[in-house]
Amino acid sequence: MHGGFFQNGKLRSVLTIQELRIPEVKLITVDRFGDDRGFFSETYHRQRFFDAGITTEFLQDNQSFSEAVFTVRGLHMQAPPFAQAKLVRVTRGRIRDICVDVRCGSPSFGQWVSAEISARQWNQIYVPAGFLHGFVTLEPDTEVQYKVSAHYDRASELGVLWNDPVLKIDWGISGAAALSSKDAALPAFHELQSPFVYNP
Repeated sequence: MHGGFFQNGKLRSVLTIQELRIPEVKLITVDRFGDDRGFFSETYHRQRFFDAGITTEFLQDNQSFSEAVFTVRGLHMQAPPFAQAKLVRVTRGRIRDICVDVRCGSPSFGQWVSAEISARQWNQIYVPAGFLHGFVTLEPDTEVQYKVSAHYDRASELGVLWNDPVLKIDWGISGAAALSSKDAALPAFHELQSPFVYNP
């Protein structure tokens, strides 16, 4: 599948990184090289990401599948020492990804940013530790793949209700949300005792 995507024996690939309104959250785009067979893409290259300033070491890959439109997953995070940074991409369908800053002392504490991530755009979002994370599917049969910097630890799980009235997140939902009973029972934002501290 690599044939036809190289020039002068080297793969030509570009990594584009854009800071969002909360600059620690980053939107990433990588090249796709296509021909009549399909395409090839180098979705993660450790050294290129490091050179671009994303020095997180990822330990685990996860994948989710959501059949229904407006499936909500979130808002989740893990406490230290199992805090997770995430690198999220969509291999089928489309999502609205949400990140909420919960670093105590941060100038953007309690604020959120969002980005549309899709297989068509072939983009990714980098979510640092210290942020609640969630997403909603905008197309049926959506597949999401993401890298995390720490393994899952049940005792370290923390979360906040997706539609908390204090956060006022615009999820872009025009119908009924589908979510797990676990996510539906998450506490309110004012109950969260964040273990994260802003370190400029």
